[in-house]
Formats: sequence, C-alpha cells, structure tokens
Amino acid sequence: MAASDGWVDLLKKSQKTCMIQDERRKIHFTLTDGRELAEEYDLRTNELVVRKWKKKSTLGGAGKWEFEVGEQLAPPMLEAQGLMESNTNPIFVRKDTVLSFQWRIRNLPYPLDVYNVTCDPDQNIIIKTSNKKYYKKFRIPDMERCNLPLEQSKLSVAHANNTLIVSYKKPSTILEMEKTLQSEFSKLKANKDGDVDCTPS
Repeated sequence: MAASDGWVDLLKKSQKTCMIQDERRKIHFTLTDGRELAEEYDLRTNELVVRKWKKKSTLGGAGKWEFEVGEQLAPPMLEAQGLMESNTNPIFVRKDTVLSFQWRIRNLPYPLDVYNVTCDPDQNIIIKTSNKKYYKKFRIPDMERCNLPLEQSKLSVAHANNTLIVSYKKPSTILEMEKTLQSEFSKLKANKDGDVDCTPS
C-alpha cells in the first residue's frame, strides 16, 4: 500500500460533516485518534484555502485551532484594542495552488537575488538572505504524511510587491491523492448556506 493510501484511508474512516458556504466547500473531520481537522476548498477551482488542526490539550480540554494552510485573522477584540501584529514584520502564510504547495512571506523588500531557498537532508525547506535579515525553516506536512522526499528541482522562487513567493511543485503521488480525495468529498451531502456550520470557529 502506498503511503498516500494511508492518509486517504484515515480521512475516509473519520467522522465527517460538510457544508457549502461563501463559495467554499467546508469539511470538518473527527479522526479516529480524536484530532479534529477542518478544510475549506474553493468551489470553482477545488484549491485548498484553509486547513487547520485541533487536538485536545494536555489536560483533556479543547485545544486551539492551528493553521497548516491559510491565515488566522486577528480576533475582533484584539483589533479593537489595537493589539495587531506589526505591519512591518515578515508574515509567513501557506497558500497552495492546484499544482504547487506555495508560501508567501509578506514584508520582505529585498531583491530576489538576496534569497537562498534550499531543501536540506532533514527534509526542511530553508530560506536565508545574504544580508542576514531573514531566516525561516519549515516542512511540508503533506509530503511527510506520504513519506515523500523533497527535491531541490521542484522548488521555485519569485518576488513581487515586497512578497517572497516560494513554490514546490506537487509530485504525481500528491496530485493523484488529492484527485481521489476530491472525488470522495464530492459524494458528501453538504448543508447549504444558512444551516449550522460544520467547521467550529
């Protein structure tokens, strides 16, 4: 059995609820190990817009949502109190496309030739700048779940509007797995807008 089959099987066995809202298919999974997974897909493109996880705290209570894909917005109360992240700090967000895993790091004004983006032997992607102004090390959970090694040749980098865009071309194994999952998701009976949301906030 391919490693990707294990992930597909885990999602198939999970308890699922689905709804259509704001031009998105929103799916909430309760996995067999107790973790919760919430995903949102653009209905027109099938692009993954949000993926977030929640597991019970060490004391058994409800944990907080942790974003793997997409961006967590500041709570309204914090915004009202002016407790927002500085708009000059680099902001790292994963926003995939159909064919690539993609990360956008805003507030990086340096020219493209300053950045060095590599895969290391420990399966990390590392972003470094020659001016030593920025450093970031991160992984691709999707590749790890399928036991797939990273390849430098699949990495590409672009820079525009003070934003560094790092892309990793999805291997065929990932594309086939995502196609299988989309087929499964399309079979789910979805509540329409106005019913109870299946993805807890």
